[in-house]
Amino acid sequence: MPGKVPPEKLLTHVFNRTGTTDTDETIIQGPAHGEDAAAIDWPGGNLVVSSDPISLAASKVGTLGVAIACNDVAAAGADPRWLTAVILLPGESADLETITTDLDAAANDVGASIVGGHSEYVDQLERPLLSLTAMGATETVIPTGGAEPGDRVILTKAAGIEGTAILASDFGDEFDIDDDLRKRAEAFLEDLSIVPDARVVREYATAMHDPTEGGVVAGLRELARASDVRLEVDRDAVPVRSETRRLCDAANVDPLQIFGSGALLATVPAGAVDDCLADLANAGIAAAEIGIATAGGSDVLLEGEPLTGSLEDDLYPLWESADSDADA
Repeated sequence: MPGKVPPEKLLTHVFNRTGTTDTDETIIQGPAHGEDAAAIDWPGGNLVVSSDPISLAASKVGTLGVAIACNDVAAAGADPRWLTAVILLPGESADLETITTDLDAAANDVGASIVGGHSEYVDQLERPLLSLTAMGATETVIPTGGAEPGDRVILTKAAGIEGTAILASDFGDEFDIDDDLRKRAEAFLEDLSIVPDARVVREYATAMHDPTEGGVVAGLRELARASDVRLEVDRDAVPVRSETRRLCDAANVDPLQIFGSGALLATVPAGAVDDCLADLANAGIAAAEIGIATAGGSDVLLEGEPLTGSLEDDLYPLWESADSDADA
């Protein structure tokens, strides 16, 4: 099955094989479960670096790629400034012009420069593979693992924004939905950046995290494990847009367990929640308090029930089915 490498394999095969990380005193944040960005001490403050691939989405991969890479840097408290892009294309018929046009527009939107990368054709690929590295600077790094018992959990915008756009753009023909709904959902691709959200929330947050694969529920688990806290979350408090609900109902998937880029998860001290939400509202960014961090375990209680087992993204079976049909 596609998806992230499980935490136990990362611990065994990845996190203990990191070169000179243990002796390099410039590394503030290195590889760890739930941490999507590294932080390095440098003369201008702290350099935050993150890499992410786009391997399954068929539409707007350039837009998606910039947002996802820059979101991780923003969630660590930095403003993204530089990008490198690796573009692997399934043969010369692939639309390089569209991908690079989208990359350019998305980078401009977040104020970042594309400073390097690599491009090549790979006949074995079925769809473009794009991987970006984003870099930015900050005086204060905000980790995924900074939540404290008593903190409140907030979510900006809504759950499943990226997943909704993917459902509409990649699978819209398969669902009984009207053109207006499909167009509105596809437009969610323009709402994936959390850079503005993080600029507000970082003034209050103890922890911030960008929910991507596996959606809000996977993001909550990663934040809980990284911080060694229990997150008690009210499902009904999690904002879900009407377009997301309608498309998820059509696809029979959970809006809290589809790709979640576009939303920012954060923990904020209880006394700062009102001010944080007010500042977000003044910036035109919707947000809601959805739960509380408590002591007693690095897990998530959703409506009082623990999240157990695999948190595979609900969109993966749809892609697998589409690939199987194409091969038949």
